[in-house]
Amino acid sequence: MEFDEAEVIGVLAEIFATSDSAVIVGIGDDGAVVKTSHSSVITTDMAVEGTHFNTAWSGAFDIGRKITAANLADVFAMGGRPSYLVVAVTLTGDESLDWISDLAHGILHEAKSCGAIVVGGDLTRGAIKVIAITAVGKVEKAITRSGASAGDSIYLSSLPGWSAAGLAMMANENCDDLEAYAIEQFCAPTVDYSAAAALADAGATSMCDISDALVIQAQQVAQASGVNLSFDKQAFTSHPEFVALNELANKHGIDVWQWIFAGGEDHVFLATGKDLPGMCVGHVIEGSGVAGLDMKKAPETWRHFN
Repeated sequence: MEFDEAEVIGVLAEIFATSDSAVIVGIGDDGAVVKTSHSSVITTDMAVEGTHFNTAWSGAFDIGRKITAANLADVFAMGGRPSYLVVAVTLTGDESLDWISDLAHGILHEAKSCGAIVVGGDLTRGAIKVIAITAVGKVEKAITRSGASAGDSIYLSSLPGWSAAGLAMMANENCDDLEAYAIEQFCAPTVDYSAAAALADAGATSMCDISDALVIQAQQVAQASGVNLSFDKQAFTSHPEFVALNELANKHGIDVWQWIFAGGEDHVFLATGKDLPGMCVGHVIEGSGVAGLDMKKAPETWRHFN
């Protein structure tokens, strides 16, 4: 290790410096102090090297972007707007100061894309890299998974599946443009935060981020709301990106519905309601469970514990 903790904190304090008047105390003290006058939504995510990210696949900047996006998406999925981030990082001691700086700049890039500010965190040493981010946002009326009711329609902010496609392409040595795009979406997914805000503003009755797979999180909404989410498979094929995703799946002998229904980490937003923006993919009906998300084989979804 060619640096000490104080040097790293000094670099991070410079990267995350802000002139926002709501931040009374920022990085460098025992805790951050911010002014608030609203209800807050608070969420946290932890990413472990070898499980959630791999430095052989992704640079530090993309890793920072991807992990930050997971937190920001959860705030938007609650109908909120992110305000502040607190970042805790475990390093092995083998990282260069440049790698740490790139990680911080990736976090900053994603945070800035929706107006969030990094105000503090923690730094420690361990056997593997671990990055944990806590996001705090403001919300006027929280949108939960329990608000869907019969008569609502089901909407997605965009077509899921690109991140799962990118993971499937990682072993390819020579990639065409479509394969490279999929890999890019896996390493640092593009999250349409404005689409989530539009769904909330249009009166979504329930909403969630489907980072754990559509088939899993649709079931969570159905169970929480006590309804049946009935999907129209054909509706997915009308999305402008479906042809390209299906072409890539066919090229590699993969069922495209496995990517769309059971893939994860796209941070696409699932919402229910009436006359919402986005892609309408089904209807909420009386009953329980989920219908219409059929694949050729049992879904291979993301699981934290096998």
